[in-house]
Amino acid sequence: MRTFLPAIILPLVFLSWAPEVFGSLKKGECEVCISVLDRFKATLSKEQLGDQQAIEKQFVKFCKPLKLKENRFCYYLGGTADAATGILGEMAKPLSWGMPGEKVCEKLKKMDKQICELTYEKQIDFSTVDLKKLKVKELKKILGDWDEVCDGCLEKSDFIKRIEDLKPKYVRSEL
Repeated sequence: MRTFLPAIILPLVFLSWAPEVFGSLKKGECEVCISVLDRFKATLSKEQLGDQQAIEKQFVKFCKPLKLKENRFCYYLGGTADAATGILGEMAKPLSWGMPGEKVCEKLKKMDKQICELTYEKQIDFSTVDLKKLKVKELKKILGDWDEVCDGCLEKSDFIKRIEDLKPKYVRSEL
């Protein structure tokens, strides 16, 4: 009986590790990777889609205007000028075969876990948010995301006034 028990428990333990070992993505995981690769793939022509070198070259161009988390993703792959390492080939080769972005991200995760740790920040719903309840840091971040500055803003009320003034320019109100 004692030899029978480990024979059952050991396979169950290995099966519980299976998702970690075999690396299928969970819902919401690798959202930045999948989003960037899908958008990038949509910009490629049919000829470029089959050519690994063309994909790598176009990815570097695609990464130049990206900011924040998306820029960090490009950095991890080697798509930015300041990247220390480069695994562009590991992204470009499967894309040239026609592999979907989700599967490419799954492969990239095995090489560098940081790639799938990137997530988008929650978007603020300006129709329901009370700006007075946000911290000054969050108000500054809103202005930063809009590429705006608040010269002469010293108090929280100054930042709130500046955001309220700029809201019509940046926030789309649904009819």
